[in-house]
Amino acid sequence: MKRKLIPAMAILACAASVQAKDIKIAHIYCKTGILEAYAKQTQVGLQLGLEYATKGTMQVDGHKLILIDKDGQCKPDVGKAQLTAAFQDDKADIAVGPTASGVALAMLPVAEEFKKILVVEPAVADAITGEKWNKYIFRTGRNSSQDAISNAVALDQPGVNIATLAQDSAFGKDGVKAFKGALKKAKLVHEEYLPPTTTDFTAGAQRLVDALKDKPGRKVIWIVWAGAGNPFKIGDLKLKERYGIEISTGGNILPAMAAYKAFPGMEGALYYYYGIPKNPVNSWLNTEHYKRYKSPPDFFTAGGMSAAIAIVEALKKTHGDTDSDKLIATMEGMSFETPKGKMTFRKEDHQAMQSMYHFRIKNDPAFAWAVPELVREIKPEEMDVPIRNKR
Repeated sequence: MKRKLIPAMAILACAASVQAKDIKIAHIYCKTGILEAYAKQTQVGLQLGLEYATKGTMQVDGHKLILIDKDGQCKPDVGKAQLTAAFQDDKADIAVGPTASGVALAMLPVAEEFKKILVVEPAVADAITGEKWNKYIFRTGRNSSQDAISNAVALDQPGVNIATLAQDSAFGKDGVKAFKGALKKAKLVHEEYLPPTTTDFTAGAQRLVDALKDKPGRKVIWIVWAGAGNPFKIGDLKLKERYGIEISTGGNILPAMAAYKAFPGMEGALYYYYGIPKNPVNSWLNTEHYKRYKSPPDFFTAGGMSAAIAIVEALKKTHGDTDSDKLIATMEGMSFETPKGKMTFRKEDHQAMQSMYHFRIKNDPAFAWAVPELVREIKPEEMDVPIRNKR
C-alpha cells in the first residue's frame, strides 16, 4: 500500500494548533475606591491596547488572550489577596496593575512568590522599582522621579522658593522626596502632607502661606495630588495677588484639570495629554476613543494601552511562551511604541524610560478643562532618573 506524504508545513500547523493555549492576563485595579476614575481609564486603555497590538485578533501566535478583571478596592490587603487569587486560582500568566502605590507595594512580593510577571500601571511610587522591587516587576507607568525631574525643569531656577502640598501616602511622600532630590538651584522651604481624603485645605494652605510669604524672589506651591479632593481650591485665597505666591503641578485627568482654569500661564510637566504626542499609536487611540466613547482618551487610558502593547510585544517575541524567565530576558531593554512614542524597559530596574511634557496652561472656552500647551518634550535621555533598587 502506498503511503501518502504529508507536507512538513501541514505537520507544523497541526502541532501549533494542538499546543495553542489561552494566555490569561489579570488586571487588578480600583474598580471601586478613591481612585476609581483613574482605574476605569486604565482598564479601557488596556483593552484598546490589546486590540491594537494584536490587530483586532486578541491572539498571539494562535494563543488567545483572556483579560481577567479583579477589584483591588484601593486597599493593600485586598489587592494582595486578589493578585494571589489571580495567580493561584485563575492560573493567570501575567498581571497588570494596580492603581494605587500603597496597593502596589503590597502586591510586589506576591509576584515574586509565584514567579510571575507583574506589569505595574499606573502606580507611581519610586519604591516600586526601587528598594521594594524584584525581578518580576516591570513598570510602564512613570515613577515619582520622572514626575519630579520633569517638573523641576519648569521650576528649578536660582532665587525660587518652593513649598510642596502632597497627600500623606506612598504616592505623595515619594513624589516630594524625588522632587526635592531633583532640585539643584531652587530652595524647598516647606513640605505639607494632608490625608488623601482631605476636602478642607484651609489649615494646610495657611501653613504654606506662612512658610513662603516673607521669602524674597519667586514663590511657588508645587502640588502633587491624586484622587478625591481639590487642593487647587487654595487658589481662592488669591495667593498671587496677596502674597506673590504661584501654583504649579503636574498633569491629571481631564475633569481634574478643570481646576487649572483658575491658573492661566501655570507651568509644569505631565505624563500625557491626548493632543500632545504626534505618532501613529496616539492617532489610533484618539480616533478609536472618540468613535467608541465620544470623548478624547485621558491620562490613564494611554498608560493602560502602553502596558497592553508591552505585554503583546513581549509575547510576540517569545511566540506566546509565558515562561517568566523567558519573558524577563525578552523584556529587559525592550523598546516598544506607545501613545507617548517609544518606551524602553531599563534593564537595571525594569522602569519604562519615556518622554514627559513641559506644559503651559491656556484657557480655551471650547474646553471644560484647561489646555496644557506643549512648551517642549522632555526626552528620556534628558532625565537622570536614579536607579534605587539593590540588584
